[in-house]
Amino acid sequence: MSTGHTIRTTDDEARRLARSLMRASPVASLATLHAGGFPLATLTSVASDVDGTPVVLVSQLSGHTGNLLADPRCCLLFARAGKGDPLAHPRISVMAEAQVIERGSGEGQRIRRRFLARQPKAALYADFPDFLFMRMRVQSASLNGGFGKAYELGPADVLTDMVGAEGLVAAEQDIIGHMNADHADAVRLYGTVLAKREPGPWRLLGVDPDGFEIGHGSDLARLEFDQRAGGPEDVHRQLVAMARAARAAAAPSAAST
Repeated sequence: MSTGHTIRTTDDEARRLARSLMRASPVASLATLHAGGFPLATLTSVASDVDGTPVVLVSQLSGHTGNLLADPRCCLLFARAGKGDPLAHPRISVMAEAQVIERGSGEGQRIRRRFLARQPKAALYADFPDFLFMRMRVQSASLNGGFGKAYELGPADVLTDMVGAEGLVAAEQDIIGHMNADHADAVRLYGTVLAKREPGPWRLLGVDPDGFEIGHGSDLARLEFDQRAGGPEDVHRQLVAMARAARAAAAPSAAST
């Protein structure tokens, strides 16, 4: 039986965990409101816009799309899997309102590019006329970081402040292309050393003022900067510093084998 107040005061650790769950989860449970009054839950592929807003690609032939077009209110559940009791692992429920994105707009092109970077197999059907990209505009979120770690969050807690980041957004594709083409070894170290994931051809997928995502197949990881990046120069400086830190951390292991 619960006693006392169980919601913790939101801190930076909770905000980082929330951003990581939302940005590095390839799938989420999506609950929409059915015309009959009952919620309808389904599983959906998901990505994020540059500020962390979840984006989905949905078919107009599906029931949940019809629900969203009739009533945009919805909830996305992002969960981190792991060994043992699944309830011991972090998850976040995000209350949102769905917004259809105009395909031909600059926003639509950016979202399509970012979605396919994380969900490359969706390129087979992303341009079918019955498919829509939707932004899930965050209204609030409920974070559970494990037993006894509950937080109630607002949009500012889970989304990245994009004020003054226009230069970074414009340079994002150049940064990604440069790192993947010329510094693939550093990106692999981000995955294996800093993110502590399995070896493989890790690739940089997206960059924002708070950090970046990398991917290897269906495995995604989120790494955050020590300080907010105000522009491409800040991103470069922090990526270099993180690569150096990863190489230094990997050196003792390499020396012992």
